[in-house]
Amino acid sequence: MSIWGKIIGGTAGFALGGPLGALLGGLAGHAFDRMRGTQTDGDGTKQMAFTIGVIVLGAKMAKADGVVTKDEVQAFREVFHVPPEEVKNVARVFDLAKKDSQGFEPYAQQLAGMFRDNPAVLEDLLDGLFHIAKADNVYHPAENEFLQNVASIFGFSEAEFDRIRAGHVGTDDSDPYTILGVPRDASDDDVKGRYRKLIREHHPDTLIAQGVPQEFVDVANEKLAVINDAYDRIAKERGLT
Repeated sequence: MSIWGKIIGGTAGFALGGPLGALLGGLAGHAFDRMRGTQTDGDGTKQMAFTIGVIVLGAKMAKADGVVTKDEVQAFREVFHVPPEEVKNVARVFDLAKKDSQGFEPYAQQLAGMFRDNPAVLEDLLDGLFHIAKADNVYHPAENEFLQNVASIFGFSEAEFDRIRAGHVGTDDSDPYTILGVPRDASDDDVKGRYRKLIREHHPDTLIAQGVPQEFVDVANEKLAVINDAYDRIAKERGLT
């Protein structure tokens, strides 16, 4: 069964607790109560937490500029490649998150705690939110502030946030060094080492093993493409082989 069926249909345990679990409880009702007493493997729980986290933070971020557009909702569906038969169910979660009066901070804090040892997973979650933010072709200052606040809760420094953002909205000079997170005067060995580290951390197989659902793999592949492009540009500039 797809992850959507597990979340909506109540056929798997969902032992999250906290604000994410409470939100799902508001959607699933008595089915969620039954799930509380069941067992869920760690990877399955993390996959569902990741998915619900993107839905909740995506819905709240889509409101950050004051308007929730069809483009932003569609962008979420693209991030996860939601199958046609599950679109209505996912829309229910998205709408519930939009109407929820609680701020985004408790959800971000719960996710930060769950993935504290896997920052690449949290970075991938931010990548999905950037995808939603850009869906209407306007990267609004309020969306930038929202994402920066989420990144801070996730434990990313301002410099790390600049690196992540550069891979999506670019920098003033489209600096590939910013995308890799290395200074321009870094040695060739440091550039190569940083590149290899990012590729290793953001490889889809690595992320799936750490809790990113299969439905999210295309975003991970896009991330790799951005990293590879940045390194290729630096390698060409420096004559690296």
